[in-house]
Amino acid sequence: MRVLLVGAGGVGTAVTRIAARRPFFDAMVVADHDPARAEAAVAAVGDDRFRAGHVDAGDEPAVAALLARHGCDVLLNATDPRFVMPLFRAARAAGANYLDMAMSLSRPHAERPYEECGVKLGDEQFALAGEWRQAGALALVGMGVEPGLSDVFARYAADELFDEIDEIGIRDGANLTVDGYAFAPSFNIWTTIEECLNPPVVYEKERGWFTTAPFSEPEVFDFPDGIGPVECVNVEHEEVLLVPRWVDARRVTFKYGLGGEFISTLKTLHQLGLDSTAPVTVPGAGGPVAVSPRDVVAAALPDPATLGERMHGKTCAGTWVRGTRDGRPREVYLHHVVDNQWSMAEYGCQAVVWQTALNPVVALELLATGAWSGSGVLGPEAFPARPFLDLLTEYGSPWGLREQ
Repeated sequence: MRVLLVGAGGVGTAVTRIAARRPFFDAMVVADHDPARAEAAVAAVGDDRFRAGHVDAGDEPAVAALLARHGCDVLLNATDPRFVMPLFRAARAAGANYLDMAMSLSRPHAERPYEECGVKLGDEQFALAGEWRQAGALALVGMGVEPGLSDVFARYAADELFDEIDEIGIRDGANLTVDGYAFAPSFNIWTTIEECLNPPVVYEKERGWFTTAPFSEPEVFDFPDGIGPVECVNVEHEEVLLVPRWVDARRVTFKYGLGGEFISTLKTLHQLGLDSTAPVTVPGAGGPVAVSPRDVVAAALPDPATLGERMHGKTCAGTWVRGTRDGRPREVYLHHVVDNQWSMAEYGCQAVVWQTALNPVVALELLATGAWSGSGVLGPEAFPARPFLDLLTEYGSPWGLREQ
């Protein structure tokens, strides 16, 4: 397997450090718009299977040419969601398979944003599923931790733990703190703003997909491994759009443990218009400059990849499932916990980006060995869960199951 990794930020760098310990691939080209970032990621692993490249993720012909030049048969997208469609199309044009950790962007319903879906996450990708299927090529979408491992958990629960499922609820929480910062998101702020301020989507079997208000339906969820109770709220996320396509459940939700201070900050950004992606004109040294307010916020905040030494605590991603088994009620929480102290000591990566990066590497290995195979545009729950979970444990990062 020859891989083109586009994006050498926190997640992309973590991908290289995880993959360097595995033998399943022959080459990995690490490409970024900033050549220095790509070169630093490659230099850190000291493995001649890796080489650095330079590419603009929005330049489809350039990405396709880079795939062809290095004979790569799969593109791993480690950029933010703005670049999903250019990279998705570039992979198809080059005849390569494709894998991402976040799906094409949504657009709220024009008149009823908090009741009806407009363009849903992933709609643009699924619209092209026939082309991928006809070509015998695979686009494995939403294969990070959430979405990704959480979807694998949903498939595992359906296959091995339940006869009927009433609800699948993705629940994400942490007790991470960052020394020296009053507000320092542990993941890409551009993506965080997008998913937290968009109308959350809920799925119900009788109703289909519908939306609700941001931060709705608060609940306190008790997370394992000492994290404890965290208030979680509805947030837009890919699992709600993916899970019902392959797993039979009466209801699917995603709730994120954001915390009151984080929610308040996001609301303030929205009230001030600082979440907008539409350029505004501001004075500059060389004259007026058009800049996106959200890009300004991202530039003003610390790079999440650099926060590891200041971070303390654990992060937990997981899937709560309620239903019946052998005629009796059952409720479980399948989860994956990463301690920041461990991930920093073992890989030099902070916990959130490391946990995100781990899962696409596991998926690539399953594709390389043939344990997973398919064509079209498929989510993680379209594949058998057991091979993934077994390999995850082999990577030295086991998952857990708690009976509720």
